[in-house]
Amino acid sequence: MKSSYTPITTTQAAIMIINYMLGAGILTLPRTTVEAVNTPDVWISIIISGLIITLIGFIMVMLCRRFPGKTVFQFVPEITGKWIAMLISMAIILYFLIISAFEVRVLAEVTNLYLLERTPTWAIVMGFMWIGIYLISGGLNAIIRLFEIVLPITIVIFVIAILLSSKVFEINNLRPVLGEGFMPVIKGLKPSLLSYTGYEIMFVIMAYMKNPEKGNRAIVWGTAIPTLIYLVTVIMVVGSLSINGMKTRTWPTLDLMRSFEIQGLIFERFESLLLVIWIMQIFSTFTVTLYGASIGCAQLFKRKEILGAMFILVSIIYFIAFLPNDVNQTFALGDFVGKVSVFLFAILPALLLLLSFVRKKGGQRK
Repeated sequence: MKSSYTPITTTQAAIMIINYMLGAGILTLPRTTVEAVNTPDVWISIIISGLIITLIGFIMVMLCRRFPGKTVFQFVPEITGKWIAMLISMAIILYFLIISAFEVRVLAEVTNLYLLERTPTWAIVMGFMWIGIYLISGGLNAIIRLFEIVLPITIVIFVIAILLSSKVFEINNLRPVLGEGFMPVIKGLKPSLLSYTGYEIMFVIMAYMKNPEKGNRAIVWGTAIPTLIYLVTVIMVVGSLSINGMKTRTWPTLDLMRSFEIQGLIFERFESLLLVIWIMQIFSTFTVTLYGASIGCAQLFKRKEILGAMFILVSIIYFIAFLPNDVNQTFALGDFVGKVSVFLFAILPALLLLLSFVRKKGGQRK
């Protein structure tokens, strides 16, 4: 299956991680962290979370480098045996499916609220998913080429929107620093887990990297840029709306964009621009997770093509996406996925790496 792909560069791997991470987190991270921290120190939690995720990524890269040219679905049986590996692989596939469903559901909620009020939710979701299938059918290189276009547009529009929102920014809303000690900062680490999901795609794409020995570099850049974007977003939202002003807002980042307007410009209100880049990032996250799940199914059941698996998986994603009855249940689903990611992609890679050393599995180099 890998023969149909051109090996991807380290930069392309980093771009894929960045686009995966920048999904629903841009809109939900400020609210979820503020609810947990309840002080202006949420920005410290974001920095620490980024550092922790980077360290976890290093462990994941070290594990993958012991099995060059193989994805997690191919090398885990060598470490644990066939049946345990099947359970782990199914868990990872299910995780990718739930992430896809969560992103699709959040997309539908926000689009219905701000853009397409009278459009049936199923129409939004189905159109979104079919475009994703079309992109993924072109293979990994087609996905990355799109991401290379989407990321610069995202960064430019994000920077413009943030700079314009600075007119309502108040530095006093970020004070005092550590006024209630460090414990609130620790509480803010948990809700940021979902926003940092993305590094786990290295379990799949390292098998297709031209220079897998540079996987750590891809992790560093792939985590650093989303951390910077999240940090700026949280600082601007808290500084503009204040802690108390955010507690009753479902989408505080969009509310910040709606809180000001610039007269005389082509766009006087900027929440539409933010929604444009946000929808592109949701699409990126959806395509990456669907691709990862499709690759997993194909390799688990020894199939050469992933297209058939995609159509089945899209049906499952559609079903999961509409299981939550409202926004609160959707957020609860996201919290559940965040907790699962701690085990699957923080604890499990360390255990697999240790077991590979103990059982003397892997360690080959091309």
